[in-house]
Amino acid sequence: MFADNKDVNDLYSLILSLETSQDCTDLFEDLCTAKELEQMAQRIKAARLLLKGNTYNQVMEQCEISSATLSRVSRCVQYGRGYKKFLNK
Repeated sequence: MFADNKDVNDLYSLILSLETSQDCTDLFEDLCTAKELEQMAQRIKAARLLLKGNTYNQVMEQCEISSATLSRVSRCVQYGRGYKKFLNK
């Protein structure tokens, strides 16, 4: 989707250069708002729950996530590559 976007590719390269948890904390606290970080973390939590077989209702009970966002996460879990690849380790 972003393969031809130099700015996005620069971001990916920067993320790949991180070596420690503290590096991640330092960069992402500068890069994102606290709310954005919380939302990304909730998406990962929701994806993990879906991959474990939880229903939408069960995920909604455990996560502070909108139904629209949960629907997008679910589509990515079903048809995407990232969640399955990295959360099934």
